[in-house]
Amino acid sequence: MKIPFKINLLAGITLLTVTCLSMFSFNAKAQDAAETKAPETLTYVRNTFGGNYIIDNQTVMVPKAKSWEFVIQHRFGTINNGYDDFLGIYGAANMRLGFTLTPINNLQVGFGFTKNQMLWDGNAKWAIMKQTTSGIRALSMTYFANFACSTLPKAGNFAQDIDRYSYFHQLIIARKISSKLSLQVAPSISYFNNVPRVVDYPDTVPALKNMHLALSAAGRYSLTDEMTLIVNYDQPLTQHTVGNPKPNVSFGFEFGTSGHTFQLFMGNYQGLVPQYNNVFNQNDFSTSRYCIGFNLTRRWYY
Repeated sequence: MKIPFKINLLAGITLLTVTCLSMFSFNAKAQDAAETKAPETLTYVRNTFGGNYIIDNQTVMVPKAKSWEFVIQHRFGTINNGYDDFLGIYGAANMRLGFTLTPINNLQVGFGFTKNQMLWDGNAKWAIMKQTTSGIRALSMTYFANFACSTLPKAGNFAQDIDRYSYFHQLIIARKISSKLSLQVAPSISYFNNVPRVVDYPDTVPALKNMHLALSAAGRYSLTDEMTLIVNYDQPLTQHTVGNPKPNVSFGFEFGTSGHTFQLFMGNYQGLVPQYNNVFNQNDFSTSRYCIGFNLTRRWYY
């Protein structure tokens, strides 16, 4: 597939962001060394969340340096057909295989491949600030960005190769309230180079806006050392011409060890790349269009 030389403004911003993340993170070791020389050494709060994911969203966490992860994300079909497809388990499913690497402190990079839309995605995650046990820093803050490319055959919305690309930027803000309770909120921007159009209009106006704003909120509560209750809510903010996306309500349980994290849950997102969930979700939780899903993460250190 030929990639055009021309690239739009948001694509440039995305590439610049990833570059800046790398530049800032290469200074992280020097900054940490300077902090340890200060009169009072900063001690960071640990395990705000159990891993990179909380159901459909990234968490504020960035794994420690010299680690890498393999993640399987799976969403079954919606449960509204009942026994006909066994609560969606035998219905149309979506799946993503992802890989991430944390080469240095505070920076993670990765890529993945998703069944729906045959999407390839690349991503970067940078821990801007970490909550401290002393209260000097009351919050943790992380920046996440990705770009995705649909590799479906050229048709419909893909008049040009550049139409295949989409981008996502998110600022994640979290606080560990107690040893059991953690909360986070995350505003985001999604952008698609091309969106579906309303063909019934004389000038075929776009059905959706290229840029979409959304807000997510998530939390976890530890029930035991190995089991945690997790909840997540996603609220679309941008109003489109037609086909406004539906909010996402999801809840489930997380089971963790030092090398594994397994989440089993139910929610009404079926996409696995955040901009596709935020812009195109039409599963309405009020009509029981939930999907059973799971995330399985395996972590290694080198």
